[in-house]
Amino acid sequence: MHKRVLVTGGAKSGKSRYAEMTARAFDLPLIYIATAQPLDDEMQDRIRAHQEQRGPDWQTEQEPLDLGDVLRRTDGQGVRLVDCLTLWLSNLMMDGRDWNQETDALCRVLLDQQSPVVLVTNEVGGGIVPVSALSRRYRDASGVMNQRIAALADKVVLVSCGLPLTLKE
Repeated sequence: MHKRVLVTGGAKSGKSRYAEMTARAFDLPLIYIATAQPLDDEMQDRIRAHQEQRGPDWQTEQEPLDLGDVLRRTDGQGVRLVDCLTLWLSNLMMDGRDWNQETDALCRVLLDQQSPVVLVTNEVGGGIVPVSALSRRYRDASGVMNQRIAALADKVVLVSCGLPLTLKE
């Protein structure tokens, strides 16, 4: 089995469901690392829907910013599913953190992990050019971040229309 799996795709492409199936295939305790923050009713509803979809056999760790810390702390306890990196990136940028340094630090942590990690991210660069400078910085940062994580991943899968396409194995 692959130790580091990156699952990417567009919004509602089926990537989270595919990542959950991938994590379950390890036949280890399941740990879900959520980066979403329930800041409004709509996001609370989304989080609740994801929890219902996953079912009760997942331990959930809520961590919007310090992914490296939670990955180090949970290493050896089971397979971890991080959902998602692009929300984590947004959280970092909105918190005024240096996303570049944080991504480098995350890459170092991922290389040191003993237990499997499945990471979900969005492919946001395939649409129109965003109108605002902040949106363009976010789009560019997500592309760079995704490339860095993909480079160290053992497997990379693009999910579109619910169908997985293996990009790297």
